[in-house]
Amino acid sequence: MNARFVGIPGLLEPPTVAVVVDVMRAFTVAAWAFAQGAEKIVLAESLDDALALKDGHPDWVALKDGPSAPGFDAVNSPGLMRSMDLGGRTVIQKTTAGTVGALAVKDASLVLCAAFVVAEATARVLRTRGRDGVTFVVTGEDGRADEDLACAQYIARRASGGGDGAAGVEAAGAGTDAADFLRRAAGSRAAAELAEGVRQGVHPDDVALCLELDRFPFAMVATLEGPLMVLRPCDVPSPTEDASL
Repeated sequence: MNARFVGIPGLLEPPTVAVVVDVMRAFTVAAWAFAQGAEKIVLAESLDDALALKDGHPDWVALKDGPSAPGFDAVNSPGLMRSMDLGGRTVIQKTTAGTVGALAVKDASLVLCAAFVVAEATARVLRTRGRDGVTFVVTGEDGRADEDLACAQYIARRASGGGDGAAGVEAAGAGTDAADFLRRAAGSRAAAELAEGVRQGVHPDDVALCLELDRFPFAMVATLEGPLMVLRPCDVPSPTEDASL
């Protein structure tokens, strides 16, 4: 698999396959929202757009970065998200980097949104859909956020592998030790800011939750549905199904 890693400013043309990575915290939060029963997540262009969507759909759940604000129901924190009942609900998400990155590649033929909590599921999708090359969008710090880059590099390693058939699938990513990648993420500036309370809208467990590897069995696919960019969970093929594709 031919992988390239770029920040949002480096997206000069729509890629064919894009993996948008935001570990701390947009797509960790999104995965938790699906685990708590959300049906879909609408990725908003701006805070004003998020509030307009909420006004038009009062039953939708709107969340944002930072502290609570009028019109919003939640903040971008996995520690807080895990206590919410979102059964069958639609979530509106607007964050500083993750949602911006996903919207920047909305014209790609396949857009996956990822974090460590869905790393293996994302890699499995790429094994069947990313053979022609994948652009990993490292959303934080204009592409310099080490937690996002580490996660992107780990997924790329897991998605790559030699051999044919089932043996080749089992070998995909073989020898990829997650510990070093997770250690880099744990030592990132984002992790320090969350742990030290520099960022607002934070739960004490946020960093630990963002560093949970493969907590969830699904990948997350974003597609245009009319004028909206909508994120949904996606079942992934089993290793034996990988081999047959």
